[in-house]
Amino acid sequence: MLQSIWDDIRREFDYGNMVNRIIIVNVAVYLVINLTWAGLSLLNGQSTPESYYDVVHFFAISNSGWHMLTHPWTVLTHMFLHEGFWHILFNMLWLFWFGRIFGDLLGDRRVLPLYILGGLAGAVFFFLGASLTGFAGDGTINHYALGASAAVMCIVVATGVFAPDYSIRLLFLGNVRIKYIVAFVVLMNVISLGNSVNTGGTVGHLGGIAMGFLFTWYLKRGTDLTTPIQSTLIGVQNLYHSMLSPSKDHPKRGPHAAFRGGRSVKETATTKERPGFVRRAGGAAKSSSGRKSVILDSEASHQEQLDAILDKIKERGYNSLSKEEKEFLFQASNRG
Repeated sequence: MLQSIWDDIRREFDYGNMVNRIIIVNVAVYLVINLTWAGLSLLNGQSTPESYYDVVHFFAISNSGWHMLTHPWTVLTHMFLHEGFWHILFNMLWLFWFGRIFGDLLGDRRVLPLYILGGLAGAVFFFLGASLTGFAGDGTINHYALGASAAVMCIVVATGVFAPDYSIRLLFLGNVRIKYIVAFVVLMNVISLGNSVNTGGTVGHLGGIAMGFLFTWYLKRGTDLTTPIQSTLIGVQNLYHSMLSPSKDHPKRGPHAAFRGGRSVKETATTKERPGFVRRAGGAAKSSSGRKSVILDSEASHQEQLDAILDKIKERGYNSLSKEEKEFLFQASNRG
C-alpha cells in the first residue's frame, strides 16, 4: 500500500501541474516538521523542547536583521513551511482553487514564479512592518513568520484582477464571480490589521496582495515580472538534468507523452494559415502590412491560442490586441 501511495505521489509530481507540485512540497514539509515535533516531544516527556523551535526558526523569517543576515535562505523556505493543520489546509485549498484558474489563463509556467514573488513580498512587508509599526514590541524579542499565505494571496489576487468575471461555484451560494471573493479577502485582511492576534502575519498577507495587483498591472502593459524567476528556474532545471544526464553506456529514454490533468496529451500544432498570413512559431502570424496578429482557429488548441495572445500582451501591451483577440481572452476568462 505504501509503495502504491508513493508511486502515485511521484507520478503526480513528475507529470502533474505546478499547483499540485507546490501542494506536494508543502504537505511533505508539514509532515516532516510535525514528525520532528512528535519525536522530540516524546523524548522530552511529551512537552515541546527548545530544540524543536530551533528547527522551525532555522527555516522561518524573523524581524531580526541579524537572523535574516545569517539565515538568508529563509526568504524562500518560510513560504513552504507550516506547523498547524488548519493553517496548511486553508492555504492549500485557496492555492488549489485559484492556482488552477491562474495556470489555465496565464500558463502553468508562471505559477511557481508568482508564488515565489508573493512570498518574497510578504517577507519584505513583514520585516518592514515590524520595524515601522509596534506589533513586534520594542525589538528585544524576535518574532518569526512562516507559511504560504502571502504567496497564495498573491495568486488569488492576480487571478481575480486578471479575470474578475470568472465564476466559481460555492457551497450554499452557487456561482460567484471571483472579483467579489477577492474583494472580500482583501477587505478582511485590511480589517484584521486592528487585531493584535496575528498582526505580523496579516502584514505579510498584504505584501502578497500588493504583489498580485502589481504583477497584473505590469502584465497588462506588456511586462511580465515573473520572467527573471522563470529564467532562473529553467537554468537550475537544466543544470540538474545535465548532472543526471545518462552516460554513453546508458541509452537515453525515448520520447514520452506530456500529461495534463492526469491524461496523456499529444502536443501538436494544427493551426491553419489564413490567406495573407505566414505561419510563425507560438501561434502568431505576420500580415503583409507587418502587424503581428494571433490566428484564432478552431483546430488549434485553446491553450496554444491563449499563450499566443499572452505573448503578444507581453511584447506590445493589452491595447495592441484586436477586437477578436480581446473577445477570445474575455471568453477564456469566463470558462469553467
